[in-house]
Amino acid sequence: MRLSDFDYDLPERLIAQHPPARRGDSRLLHLPAKGGPCDLHFSDFPRLLRDDDLLVFNDTRVMRARLFGHKSSGGRVEVLIERLLSPRRALAHVRASKSPRAGAVLVLDGGVEVRVRGRREALFELESPALDFATLMARHGHMPLPPYIARPDAAEDEARYQTVFAARDGAVAAPTAGLHFSEAMLERLRARGIEMAWVTLHVGAGTFQPVRVEELDAHRMHAEYVEVGEATVETVRAARAAGRRVVAVGTTTVRSLESAAAGGGIAPFRGDSRLFIRPGYRFAAVDALLTNFHLPRSTLLMLVSAFSGHARIMAAYAHAVAEGYRFFSYGDAMFLERADA
Repeated sequence: MRLSDFDYDLPERLIAQHPPARRGDSRLLHLPAKGGPCDLHFSDFPRLLRDDDLLVFNDTRVMRARLFGHKSSGGRVEVLIERLLSPRRALAHVRASKSPRAGAVLVLDGGVEVRVRGRREALFELESPALDFATLMARHGHMPLPPYIARPDAAEDEARYQTVFAARDGAVAAPTAGLHFSEAMLERLRARGIEMAWVTLHVGAGTFQPVRVEELDAHRMHAEYVEVGEATVETVRAARAAGRRVVAVGTTTVRSLESAAAGGGIAPFRGDSRLFIRPGYRFAAVDALLTNFHLPRSTLLMLVSAFSGHARIMAAYAHAVAEGYRFFSYGDAMFLERADA
């Protein structure tokens, strides 16, 4: 398939600019294994689950990773921390009228100076001699809202662009399917006896980067850090051995579990993953998926097309547009079931 196969028309008015008034107050488009889409509310999600389903979440936590400042020469800069290499060293995206060179000094809000050590492909390696990056972000950082949210971050984003179960700092974008879950919804699921497990994938800014090549074989997937621990592996193995469904909350959870299963059977995994899931991929670990709606021409749209079939996904997206669903990070959700699961 080619990049143009994953395009669709989306009115700008359907791109959600704010979260719903209450967490979980969203619509849910159910795409069953057979048949057409069904319009529901996220409160209906528990009834789509089987009693013996295993629900797997991504527990990453979004850092206040966007920083503003200026070059020592005076030009404005915007820094987006992508990954911490050590307390005082980080890889970051740097936006400026002219890219800084190695040795340049950036003066960030609060008067904190960081030095450019060099480049690693599209990222800059930065060093903060006076203050560790965690403290710098806590004091002066902004929530890194996606580029399609056309407003500055606000007080509401501190809580709402973060899942209620976020535990491990490292992401620069939220695992958005998890944003729908309130503590009350999690308690409903626990009371029903739904088993839960956890992975960590620190979502990078590359998740928003468009694919720039028409031939998908030429696309190089961005790397994201993944951890799938022994406890989760054993839980997934037991569920699959018993014929139970593994339900992933979000495409990041899919990428985590499928990265851990890339060698055949699922095994503990810790490290960077560049797994590119597109039509033709054979899923080894996931049977059903809760996800948001994804950007045209994106690798995530390719992933859900691999999961539920390209024609069915594109038809479901056309239905969602016609019915006025809200799209992307603060938008509505889909629940997808694999036909062969």
